[in-house]
Amino acid sequence: MNYFIIDDDPAIRGMLTEIIEDEDLGKVVGEAEDGSFVNNGLLFLKKADVVLIDLLMPIRDGIETIRTLADGFQGKFVMISQVESKELIGEAYRLGAEYYITKPLNQVEISCILNKVTERILVDQSIQGIQKSLNVFTGRPKSSKVSSFHTKNIMEAGRSLISDLGMIGEGGSEDLLNILGFLQNEKQRLGSAYTFPYLKEIFAGIAAEKLGDQAKEAEIQKEMKASEQRVRRALNQALIHIASLGLTDYMNPKFEAYSSTFFDFSEVRKKMLELEDKSKKVSSQSRNNMKKFIQVLFMEARQMMK
Repeated sequence: MNYFIIDDDPAIRGMLTEIIEDEDLGKVVGEAEDGSFVNNGLLFLKKADVVLIDLLMPIRDGIETIRTLADGFQGKFVMISQVESKELIGEAYRLGAEYYITKPLNQVEISCILNKVTERILVDQSIQGIQKSLNVFTGRPKSSKVSSFHTKNIMEAGRSLISDLGMIGEGGSEDLLNILGFLQNEKQRLGSAYTFPYLKEIFAGIAAEKLGDQAKEAEIQKEMKASEQRVRRALNQALIHIASLGLTDYMNPKFEAYSSTFFDFSEVRKKMLELEDKSKKVSSQSRNNMKKFIQVLFMEARQMMK
C-alpha cells in the first residue's frame, strides 16, 4: 500500500514512516505539514492508497481537508489525533474517514488498523474487478470522457514537475501548464500523425485559446511574444533553482534527475559557477534551450500519468 501522511508535527510523520517501514505495511510516498498543501492531483500523482491525516492543523485542518479531497480521492482516510471530541470524530467519519489512530502513537495499534485498511482496500478492488468483468459481458459502454480526463491530469503532473523545478509563482508557470494541455490535445487529435510542433505554433495555439475566437491577429502576436518572455524568465528561474540544489548537495536526487534532462549540463555548470562566485558579474542571461525544455516537460508529465 502507498501512504501519504498529513501532520504538522515532523516527529509524528517520522514515527509513522518508521512504523510503516518496520512492519512492512507498505511505502510512504509523500507527506505534508498541512492540509492546504495537498490536493487530489498530488495524491493521484503519488498513487496514494491511504491518507493518514491529523485532525488539528494550523491552516487547513483535517476535517476541511477530508471534505475537500473526499469527492476525488479513491483511497481511504485514517484520522490521527489526541483530541477525543465526539463531534469532530463523528464529522470525520461522516465525510469518509474509516479509522482512527490516537496519539501518542502505539505501534501495535497502528499496525492492526493499517492491516485492516489494507484488507478493506483489497476487498474493494476485488469487487471492482468483478464489476468490470460483468460490464464486459453485459456490453456496458465505457466512459467517453477520456480527452478531458487526460488533459486535466497532464496539467496536474506538470504542476508537480514545475514545483520540483522551483517555478511555482513564476508568471511563465501557467503558460507552461497551458502548453502541456495544448500538446496533449494535439497528440490525441492527430494520433499517429502527431509530431512535436514548432515553438511558434505552440505559442500561437495557447494565445488563441486564451484570447478566444474574436481576437485580432495583432492581439495574438502580442500575447505570443509576452507568453514567450514569461516562459523564458521561468526557465531561467528553474536553472537557478537546479544549480542551487547542485551547489548545496551534488547528490541531490532532483539535481541528478533534472540537471541534464531539462537543461544542457554545460549551462547548469556555468550557472553554478556564477552563483558560487557572486562577485563575478554575469555577462548575459543563460541561453536555455526552450524547445528541449518543453519537450522533456511534456514527456515527463505523460510518463507520470502512467
